Amino acid sequence: METVQTGLVRFLESPPKWVANARLGLLCNPASVDCSYNHTRLLIQQHFPGKLTALYSPQHGFFAEKQDNMIESADGVDPVLNLPVYSLYGKTRAPTKAMLDPVDVLLVDLQDVGTRVYTFIYTLSYCLEAAKALHKKVVILDRPNPINGRMVEGNCLKPNYRSFVGRYALPMRHALTIGELAKLFNEHFEIGCDLEIIPMKGWQRSMFFPQTGLPWVAPSPNLPNPISVMVYPGQVLWEGTNVSEGRGTTLPFELFGAPYLNAAKIISTIGSESIPGIVLRSVVFEPTANKWQAQPCQGFQIHITHPDEFRPYETSLRLLQAVIFHHKETFEWKQPPYEYETRRLPIDLIVGDRTIRKRLENMEPVETIAESWQAELEEFLDISRGFHLYK
Repeated sequence: METVQTGLVRFLESPPKWVANARLGLLCNPASVDCSYNHTRLLIQQHFPGKLTALYSPQHGFFAEKQDNMIESADGVDPVLNLPVYSLYGKTRAPTKAMLDPVDVLLVDLQDVGTRVYTFIYTLSYCLEAAKALHKKVVILDRPNPINGRMVEGNCLKPNYRSFVGRYALPMRHALTIGELAKLFNEHFEIGCDLEIIPMKGWQRSMFFPQTGLPWVAPSPNLPNPISVMVYPGQVLWEGTNVSEGRGTTLPFELFGAPYLNAAKIISTIGSESIPGIVLRSVVFEPTANKWQAQPCQGFQIHITHPDEFRPYETSLRLLQAVIFHHKETFEWKQPPYEYETRRLPIDLIVGDRTIRKRLENMEPVETIAESWQAELEEFLDISRGFHLYK
């Protein structure tokens, strides 16, 4: 299998002419590596000595050391290169003029996860807006969408439910690379900054991450492997409930459960073999942190058997509805705050549409709910195809 060449590799191999006269900033984290695990900032320093003048970090910190949501990172100094590190998940979520003053061009090398509910892409959007206002250039070193570039799924975000886990009308699973998303934000949503994408070579839209030949480095602490990323578009729903999404275990998002959950009843409702592409295996786990810490939780592990058949969002909606049905007295929606939002329910921000929560509670079949968003999903597909860099 030939390894996909990321935008980083292509940038280093054939640097644009403007590099010679530019001060470079880099938005990155530990997943910003080449196929030999060399970090982007070190490679840029090696190839363009003295050009790198500032570093920027997304949620979870420059070293991805912050485990949970809404745990902010302070500005700091890179101990290797002795460069300033500006946190974009701390006292501000958008880069300020002072933060961008040291650079002419902001390079972005982040591994996205293909799901609307992920703050990295909104950090990117704030950077595009700041770059427009301050007349800076942004260059995206493109990376694969790890859950492929073909399969889209879910409803599109409604304007009333915009937040830091959803700024734009994307479906839950958008099938775009971070470079394609940047073009969509910049052009369709009319940010209008000076943007350049360094595309990959060899990436095909049908690829899941293991097919790329690239090494996986966790972009955030609770997405430790490609399987956790594949289930995440659905399993992120549990963040809006009192059901554990597996944080505080070695299998976050692959595991879910609660002390009150009756696995046999859940299976009896949805059928053990009725969900395409996976096997649900009943388990007991005990989180060491987060929800239900040190309490045995009854639940399941999701084992993916056929990735091309698996629909994570609809699968988790069905599981969530079964939990609501069987555990009305003990199931609860998580209350705010959630990602800096103090009024609206976390589940409504995650789903991006309050009516879907109500329809789940009213036991409307998930298949019927899914039919209702097909028109907006088709509209998104028509728009997003115009920003495809890989055919």
